[in-house]
Amino acid sequence: MARGKKLYEGKAKILYEGPEPGTLIQYFKDDATAFNAEKKAVIDGKGALNNRLSEFFMQGLGQIGIPTHFIKRLNMREQLIRKVEIIPLEVIVRNIAAGSISKRIGIEEGTLLPRPIVEFSYKDDALGDPLVPEEYIIAFNWATQQELDDIIALALRVNDFLSGVMMGVGIKLVDFKIEFGRHWDGDYQRLMLADEISPDSCRLWDVETGEKLDKDVFRRDLGDLADAYTEVARRLGILPSSKPMPSKPTLVN
Repeated sequence: MARGKKLYEGKAKILYEGPEPGTLIQYFKDDATAFNAEKKAVIDGKGALNNRLSEFFMQGLGQIGIPTHFIKRLNMREQLIRKVEIIPLEVIVRNIAAGSISKRIGIEEGTLLPRPIVEFSYKDDALGDPLVPEEYIIAFNWATQQELDDIIALALRVNDFLSGVMMGVGIKLVDFKIEFGRHWDGDYQRLMLADEISPDSCRLWDVETGEKLDKDVFRRDLGDLADAYTEVARRLGILPSSKPMPSKPTLVN
């Protein structure tokens, strides 16, 4: 499927005009970044893995009635998606203390939280994506109160789904980050899960060993990032599990 004009390039993805009105083509890059792009590398095969992993999660969420921008995977690195107006918030759901929450309030990393916690950060790289309270979101009209209520409800449903899927393959879902957008169909507006769901946007720990299987491998120099993402894909059945690990990911069609 032919791409149209490039519309946007971020740290991990590129968006192009889609073949039909209201569609985009989302391309997954091999670039890895951390600390607001202060640390950078190119990880061979990362984009293809994230494409397939995000497809897997978006399809599963769609099957339980959560609206997403995903339409179909086009090839190893591209997806056809619905065009949405992105709400300028990163929605963070935490199940276990790790990363910034441990630093902010002095809670030991690995502590099980009393319940899932939903946080919001304002999407602005220049400001470092600061955490913002719900009052700011309403006051600055980034989202309406009804949208915010719906986002929280949907985020918790996503958490239930992902937690169950991951626990079924021996992985703890520590936390994750998602985005939402407004999709317009004529005068009708619908809130949709957008962007991606992949080890780039989740913290994933092996249940038995605590081994990290997410971007913290890159952030903290803990090993080979492609190996970690490949292990997640193998456990989920996206990669064949009965063969020795290939030097480069061999994805199942």
